[in-house]
Amino acid sequence: MTEVTLNGEAWQGVDAAVEALVDKWLVKEGDAVQAGQVLANVVLVKSSLEIAAPASGRIVQILVPVGGTFARGKPIAVLQEAA
Repeated sequence: MTEVTLNGEAWQGVDAAVEALVDKWLVKEGDAVQAGQVLANVVLVKSSLEIAAPASGRIVQILVPVGGTFARGKPIAVLQEAA
């Protein structure tokens, strides 16, 4: 299983106490995805960002719903990589 997170570069210069907001999911649990496919749109300090699949596989669990927030390094979904 692979955790889906917002990459560390997006957090550079952002206070550690700030959380990002999940604005929109473009996939749902059970969906097959390709590496690099955009999975969700998030907002961090008034910037809209995309979170892409780190590998091809299937979304097994969405951990942060639309409207939910998450901290630096916290996974927002779990991906089961394709065999």
